[in-house]
Amino acid sequence: MSSNAPRHTALDALHRSLGATMTDFAGWDMPLRYGSERDEHLAVRTKAGLFDLSHMGEITVTGPQAAALLNYALVGNIASVGVGRARYTMICQEDGGILDDLIVYRLAETEYMVVANASNAQVVLDALTERADGFDAEVRDDRDAYALIAVQGPESPGILKSLTDADLDGLKYYAGLPGTVAGVPALIARTGYTGEDGFELFVAPADAERLWQALTEAGVPVGLVPCGLSCRDTLRLEAGMPLYGHELTTSLTPFDAGLGRVVKFEKEGDFVGRKALEAAAERAEKNPPRVLVGLIAEGRRVPRAGYTVVADGTVIGEVTSGAPSPTLGKPIAIAYVDAAHAAPGSAGVGVDIRGSHEPYEVVALPFYKRQK
Repeated sequence: MSSNAPRHTALDALHRSLGATMTDFAGWDMPLRYGSERDEHLAVRTKAGLFDLSHMGEITVTGPQAAALLNYALVGNIASVGVGRARYTMICQEDGGILDDLIVYRLAETEYMVVANASNAQVVLDALTERADGFDAEVRDDRDAYALIAVQGPESPGILKSLTDADLDGLKYYAGLPGTVAGVPALIARTGYTGEDGFELFVAPADAERLWQALTEAGVPVGLVPCGLSCRDTLRLEAGMPLYGHELTTSLTPFDAGLGRVVKFEKEGDFVGRKALEAAAERAEKNPPRVLVGLIAEGRRVPRAGYTVVADGTVIGEVTSGAPSPTLGKPIAIAYVDAAHAAPGSAGVGVDIRGSHEPYEVVALPFYKRQK
């Protein structure tokens, strides 16, 4: 098998048996959709959806100085994360450019799990390994140790409750606890990328199929459906969540991306990119860079990443993600636009779609917020 052949998750045969349309995503063969992506999207918003996310990159950091290493390597204050909790953060270059956005779980006093995007897992692993030099901590590639299954949507707590005696009611958003689901040992995390309540279940690859089948059966009465990457993208887009390679890149700092809040200058000691990020924070305060905004189409034409945003014939920004929104019933986009045109309701803003300036309404993100 050549090294450029796509990798397969433990659920590959199951996806094919369900008739999934497969696609190469970050070197993995992944389900794009099983049937209608609109139906999958709406199932997650109103009932529940089941996702295979086994392409994500799990990296374990252990040892007496694990917290100190992560505080130095990442922009967040990881030492302040309690055992059983998780935090959204980023890893940056020395110049402040974003290498990846991450979720870090503190599994024990001296044990953390860093979850990187599939496309950046090797980059993050290499950076953490390099930055571990001089720390009494070990960085371990655990990508092959886990399969990751997510159940997302308003019915997901009920589905999971029927399969576990773990205390789901006590499990807060961005927290995780070890438990057993359908007889399978799992790290149960209340996290997700859809804008809905839901759970991500980290399990051994050998247990993945059994868990998927049990969740599928438990979800039948409430309308759970298997979901592919296509609806995952429209769900996160409506929820205003950034996607690496689109809203986040090495040419942007967290402050450029409107996510400066993840950078914790108050933590003790130096961290990679601190100087550059302090300068970026100052620049953003004095002279705001382009701002990340939502755009809602007045017409039917769908904007795509890379299309220019215009006002009065002048280019004022660029679309980073765009798609038809099943929830809003209109095309939507996320774009970086000049601060002068970033206020919700800014007049005269359009997107250049193949030479035609289509009118768009500027709105604050997210487009969609679930009712608590």
